[in-house]
Amino acid sequence: MREQLLKIEDLWVHYKTDDATNYAVNGISLELQAGENIGLVGETGAGKTTTALSILRLLPPKIGVIKQGKILFDGQDILKLTESDMRTIRGNKISMIFQDPMTSLNPVLTVGDQIAEVLILHNESDSSEGVQKRVDDILRLVGIQAKRKNEYPHQLSGGMKQRIVIAIAIACNPMLLIADEPTTALDVTIQAQVLEMMDNLKNTLNTSLLLITHDLGIVAQMCDRVAIMYSGEIVEYGTVEDIYGAKERHPYTDGLFGSIPDLVKETKRLNPIGGQMTDPANLPAGCKFHPRCPKCMEICKTVQPKAIEIQGHQIKCHLYK
Repeated sequence: MREQLLKIEDLWVHYKTDDATNYAVNGISLELQAGENIGLVGETGAGKTTTALSILRLLPPKIGVIKQGKILFDGQDILKLTESDMRTIRGNKISMIFQDPMTSLNPVLTVGDQIAEVLILHNESDSSEGVQKRVDDILRLVGIQAKRKNEYPHQLSGGMKQRIVIAIAIACNPMLLIADEPTTALDVTIQAQVLEMMDNLKNTLNTSLLLITHDLGIVAQMCDRVAIMYSGEIVEYGTVEDIYGAKERHPYTDGLFGSIPDLVKETKRLNPIGGQMTDPANLPAGCKFHPRCPKCMEICKTVQPKAIEIQGHQIKCHLYK
């Protein structure tokens, strides 16, 4: 049986500004076992990136506030650690591949120096020669020739920049890798190469993965379990097999599947989810999805649904009492 690596309990995160309070994450709970992959899926504004930044305690200061909850990593409550302790965890035990590789790299440092910086910070005893040898090994691991370590980010293509970002993230063999839409800025061919490389690296390094994405196809390929997020809540949670093969799903999950082209059916138009994501500063009463839900009932407008288990996975919906 796998050991528990990450456990999020009843996490609430708000963004407070002079104009309004945005309720970004609203009471989510999640577990990740050692060596496991979990996909976090939802539209833009669902709270996925906020959840990831909360794990690393990288929310914008004075604006992003964790109101309540626990984040247990390897037995430690991250929310109780000092900033000095967090620096020993970030990039070392937990690493993050940020959303846009074009802006994640420092334009005035060579890519080799940026990888070496992580190694020097967390492995102070290594000699200069040892650090450079490790940089060369990491570059080869992500499919880049070691001689290119002296180049600057602007000299690399988008796909190679993403590989460098991944190289920085895996430099210290982290226990948990958070990938925030790692293929968004890449074309389809390069996407496939990067995903295959990430999967191989995860198996080689025995790293757990929290994958944030809009793409349900990527989740099916990469993940063991999937959490569907909407308006800061996890509305459906279970194994990939349970959710993808289920006859009964949350209406929002059905909407996401309906927005994907089916290669075996001839369809003139896709079926997108109507309406817009709810305003996090003005969330509706009851079920947050009810203004857009084609199966909305009166109870949905006033009563918040509780998670129940159906066919091996959890659903927050009044349809399934």
